[in-house]
Amino acid sequence: MTDPKPQTSAVRTQAPVTSHREHSVPIFATSSFVFDDSEEMRAAFADEIDRNIYSRFTNPNVAELAEKIRILEGAEAGHATATGMAAVFATFGALLSAGDHLLCCRSIFGATHTMLTKILPRWGISHSYFDAWDPDSWDAQVQENTRLIFAETPTNPAVDLVDLQRLGALAAKRNLILAVDNAFATPIHQRPLEFGAHLVIHSATKFIDGQGRVMGGVVVGRADLVKKIFDFARTTGPALSPFNAWILSKSVETLELRMEKHSENAMLVARWLEGQKGVADVKYPFLASHPQYDLAKRQMTGGGAVLSFRLVGGLEHGKRFLDALQMCSLTANLGDTRTIASHPASTTHAKLTEEERLAVVITPGLVRISVGLEAPTDVIDDLRQALERSA
Repeated sequence: MTDPKPQTSAVRTQAPVTSHREHSVPIFATSSFVFDDSEEMRAAFADEIDRNIYSRFTNPNVAELAEKIRILEGAEAGHATATGMAAVFATFGALLSAGDHLLCCRSIFGATHTMLTKILPRWGISHSYFDAWDPDSWDAQVQENTRLIFAETPTNPAVDLVDLQRLGALAAKRNLILAVDNAFATPIHQRPLEFGAHLVIHSATKFIDGQGRVMGGVVVGRADLVKKIFDFARTTGPALSPFNAWILSKSVETLELRMEKHSENAMLVARWLEGQKGVADVKYPFLASHPQYDLAKRQMTGGGAVLSFRLVGGLEHGKRFLDALQMCSLTANLGDTRTIASHPASTTHAKLTEEERLAVVITPGLVRISVGLEAPTDVIDDLRQALERSA
């Protein structure tokens, strides 16, 4: 048999079969693992043998999930954590020290912004932001103490893109670590390591789960960097539960099918929104009207599920629109089978100042839609009646 494709390998990858010869991997709901004798236990703690010791360190379900994402991203190693933000923090905590500087894309998830502005400075770690749409300015923003570049692409929630090839070239030129949050695109539609990234981070809570059930995070990439992240997480304790890991690992097996349908539905919704009364503009990576459409085609194989659009009536129009929705969910998540609508200026990015929001194009009337797996005509019908009622 020829070498299987990554999706095939991810589907077929499983924890070792037990004596019961199960086809579906069981949940290893145990806090610790037993040794045959004191010497085996000593060797395990000394890292001389590869053995599960304690589920805060490793667990078969957690290892299986990390291995599947490692395969899909084409990485050397991986580690799974309790949440996506735990994965982000473990990356920063493991790789940055007091006096270091982090260069970050300005348009990022609200909690990541809070981490950079409120938490990391307490340990003497500074940061500055670069604009996704101005790659010519990136090199000049690297400081003498810069150690890490972090970016999301597509960005949350404005759905801008970061040129991964140029960012990878900058990291190589300046000998910096490049970490990319790939939660929106998933490895089905984008593989940042192929463009020079060293680490890829996922909030598995989003599309990897895909059904709004459990939380989880994953970091994959260069083996030496992942080992540092693992050691940091092993000590600080953001452990993923075996049950959540089992759910997420099974979900990976349908990720490709789901992302293809998400993208198909999102494209139909985005095309319909363009030109609708009350809609100023629409951003979706694979719309020809997206200002970075050519870049999207170069580094992505599909547009994903998330789009944004601006309502002409600003903040109040945005609130009226959300209140008028009848089917789409209003919830603090994305990547679900069910379509989700949110108003970033009053929710996920409310803690940013107005100036900070406008700098990343989070205008008062911006609405983010995570298009689900319903019939797209039903999603469009709900958006249509909400636009009409909120006008």
